[in-house]
Amino acid sequence: MRIGIITPIVLLLPRSHNAWEIDAGVDDLVAVARAADELGYHHLTASEHVAVPVDVEARRGKRYWDLLATLSYVAALTERIRLLTNIVVLPYHHPMEVVKHYGTLDLLSGGRLILGVGVGSLREEFELLEKPFDERGARADDAIRAIRAAWGVRSPEYRGSHFHIGDFVVDPTAPRTELPIWVGGRTRRSLRRAVELGDAWMPFLVEPDEVAAMLGWARTLPAWHERPQPVDIVLWPEPAVDPSTEADRIRRQADELVALGATVLNYRFRSDSLAHHLDQMEALTRIFDFD
Repeated sequence: MRIGIITPIVLLLPRSHNAWEIDAGVDDLVAVARAADELGYHHLTASEHVAVPVDVEARRGKRYWDLLATLSYVAALTERIRLLTNIVVLPYHHPMEVVKHYGTLDLLSGGRLILGVGVGSLREEFELLEKPFDERGARADDAIRAIRAAWGVRSPEYRGSHFHIGDFVVDPTAPRTELPIWVGGRTRRSLRRAVELGDAWMPFLVEPDEVAAMLGWARTLPAWHERPQPVDIVLWPEPAVDPSTEADRIRRQADELVALGATVLNYRFRSDSLAHHLDQMEALTRIFDFD
C-alpha cells in the first residue's frame, strides 16, 4: 500500500479544508512538503484550475495554486517524494506542451513525476481559455497516446486521431521514457481510459459501493485482462482523518478500501494549525508503520 497526501494550502475545497489553511503561505507549504518527504510518504499533490466561475466556487473551491509552478518549487525542496499532478486537464494543453513542461519537471526532480490527467468538466473555463469542450474525451485519449510516444524522446514521431507530431526537437527531454499516468474521473469512461491507456484510476466524489460496481464492470473489459500489470486504484478516505485520536477507525477504513481494490490511498488531515497538521502526518506514519 502506498500512502500519499492531498497537499494542504494550495487547494481549498469546500467543507474539506482546515481554517488555518486560508491564511497560510509559502513557508507553511515548505514545512508540509519537507515533512512529507522526510516521513516517507509516497507522493504529494497539486491541482489545476486556471479560473473557477463565481457561481461554482462554493462547490469547486476558489484556491488552486498553479500546478506546474507549485510542484516545481516543491521539487527543489525535497529529495524522495513523488510529485502527483492531480490533475492536468489535458484538453487545456497540446500534448507537446505537457511533454515539455512536465518532462522538464521530471528532469529537475530526478524522475519523481506522476502525471495525473483528466478531461475536465467546467465548460465556462474551457470557454475562457478558448478550448473546445465537445469531443474533449476523444482528444484526451489521443493526447495520452501522444504523450507516451513523446516522453523522453528528443525527436518524437506520432500520428493519431487528433494530434500529429514530427520533425520537431524537444530538448531537454524527460530522464526516462516510461511515465506513470494516473487517470482521474468519476465515470465509467474515465475508468475505461485508465484501464486502456493509464496506470491507475483516481475516482473522486464516488461512493465506495459505486466504486465497487464500476470495478466489477471494468473486470469485464478485454483490456483489463490484457494489461501487463494490474491498474492501480487510488482512493481518498473520507472524511478527512485525525490520526491522533482515531487510529482504529483509520485502520478499519483502510482495510475496507483495500478489500474494495485500493492500492494507493490519499489522505487529508483534520488540524487546527500547521504544527497540528505536521503532528497528524507523523501520527499516520505510526498507524501504517512506514519504513
